[in-house]
Amino acid sequence: MTARSEPGSGEPRLVWERPEPPSRPAPSPLSRDRIVLAAIELADTDGLESVSLRKVAAALDAGPMRLYGYLSTKDELLDLMVDAVYGEITPPEPSGHDWRAALRTLAHRTRQAARRHEWFADLLGGRPHIGPNALACLEASLAALDNAPGFDHIDTVMQAVGTVNAYVIGAIRSEITELRAERATGMNERQWQTTSAPYVSRMLATGRYPTLVKVIQDATHPDTDTTFDAGLDYVLDGIATRLTR
Repeated sequence: MTARSEPGSGEPRLVWERPEPPSRPAPSPLSRDRIVLAAIELADTDGLESVSLRKVAAALDAGPMRLYGYLSTKDELLDLMVDAVYGEITPPEPSGHDWRAALRTLAHRTRQAARRHEWFADLLGGRPHIGPNALACLEASLAALDNAPGFDHIDTVMQAVGTVNAYVIGAIRSEITELRAERATGMNERQWQTTSAPYVSRMLATGRYPTLVKVIQDATHPDTDTTFDAGLDYVLDGIATRLTR
């Protein structure tokens, strides 16, 4: 994120700490919240690649240069958009020592937010998000484990939270990628399977993929909700098992 130095401050200030310019009702009122909302609407409709300062300014009937009073770069705009979505992920109330329930709730709410805003999945991972709403979600994750039975050191807490987050981000990205592929090809999963079935059958008939044959013939192939929950349980069960060693 680009930081801007304030006169006399001696250190750069991130967008979260910079005051907004004085309100100007004409020709159209602006605020960071209005700018972020317009950018989110663009991204929800046409994808993240449709977001630019010029297009956001046009949606707000304002000149692009006016936006630079509220943010310095497109990266700052993306940071603000991400944090606005984190604001939709309401951290669960403290539940005593039930750390699994707290992490499961956060995982589900994160997935739901990504289903509402598919572009959010593109910006998960990488550098930590440090907006106030993102920090609140991270705090809730860490606090759910801190001092819970078995989590005797903050390093253990961080490793467990990081492991769950890695699963959640990977699962969300995989799910969103599949949704986009369906839209791009015009085929849902069943239609794609029907189209590719002759080729797959010929490959399996070679005998080189016996385990894959079991998957195709014997696996239950549950829906995405069930798959997400099952994978999350594997991760949480693994953490719980490690704590008992």
